[in-house]
Amino acid sequence: MKVVALSFLLGATVIFLAMSFWQSAGAPAWAGYVKAAAEAGMVGALADWFAVTALFRHPLGIRIPHTAIIPTRKDALGNSLGDFVGTNFLSEQVVRERLRRVGVAGRLGGWLGQEANAERVTAELSTVVRGVVAVLRDEDVQAVLEQAVVRRVVAVPWGPPLGKLLAGVFADGAHHKLVDLMCDRAYEWVKANHTAVLRVVSDRAPTWSPRFVDSMVADKVYGEVLSFAWLVKTDPNHPMRLAVDKFLAEFAEDLQHDEATMRRAEAVKEQVLDHPEVQNVIGSAWSTAKAMLLDAAEDPSSELRKRVREGLVALGRRLTGDDSLREKVDSWVEGVAAYVVLNYRDEITTLITDTVQRWDAAETSRKIELQVGRDLQFIRINGTVVGALAGLLIYTVAQLIM
Repeated sequence: MKVVALSFLLGATVIFLAMSFWQSAGAPAWAGYVKAAAEAGMVGALADWFAVTALFRHPLGIRIPHTAIIPTRKDALGNSLGDFVGTNFLSEQVVRERLRRVGVAGRLGGWLGQEANAERVTAELSTVVRGVVAVLRDEDVQAVLEQAVVRRVVAVPWGPPLGKLLAGVFADGAHHKLVDLMCDRAYEWVKANHTAVLRVVSDRAPTWSPRFVDSMVADKVYGEVLSFAWLVKTDPNHPMRLAVDKFLAEFAEDLQHDEATMRRAEAVKEQVLDHPEVQNVIGSAWSTAKAMLLDAAEDPSSELRKRVREGLVALGRRLTGDDSLREKVDSWVEGVAAYVVLNYRDEITTLITDTVQRWDAAETSRKIELQVGRDLQFIRINGTVVGALAGLLIYTVAQLIM
């Protein structure tokens, strides 16, 4: 394009010289018009060449003031560009209006509502999960679990919340099925262990007691025990059952208000947590969870990935069909973007200015010239043509006046 623009200048110069020689040899009057047009075209071409060249370098290497603007004013241009972007693109009103026109929630919903896109997001999330799990060290995670979970469990008293929970369970009668099971098992055990009951009674009988008397007493005791177990099993209002209910209710109350019972509950908690098996479970919890996560993330047909995929599709369809939800999401997105703009606009614009400042001046000028120089050469071409037309017009007016 430089060659093309230069050819227009050379063409105007050749025409000007030719018309000048011709006029000296007695050319017709119209040669003056051509000469004036060529002369003005030369002036326009030279002026625009100077203007375009002055943007990127000193014309002919002469350090004329206000030339080589881009290399010498690079940092100032970078600051101006950053201010321009911050004012016109990173203002809260502009960001909100743009996001409102875009309709982020609706577009996201339509995109996620397609199963192929939901599968793509699920695969990407699986990659992220695998990366995070691979980066985390097992000992660090176990330390966090012990500090954040176990310590917190130890710090919270068990008595009052456990008592409150049990009180609710006992008040609703949810424990009756467990009591029924225990009564059923007790009756079945007594029924199936006639010999054991007889042996217990016989072993505790006096040595002087005749054996047939011991057998009679043992049979009588067994019958009473079996009858008692049957009554407890079949009668929901048996005194034994009522006594158990009363005991459980009092125990739940003591867990909440009795200091001695609460201290015993804390002691039991300490014993449970200090047990070697419990410590092993805590220590291996992360390893187990890690293996489960990795397996689920690797397998496209795993239940985890299936549920995530279905959840994403359902979310996309809700965003598409639920106006209120879509408005909430759009409002949330606008709020986040506005917060980022208001609080981090200076950091974003500083990124632009700092980047421009790090550029080499000569290299920056060359890159910009390569990007826009082709269009700038049209300025030189247009300057030649417009200058020629202007010169022709001026010369014509002057001839008419004179």
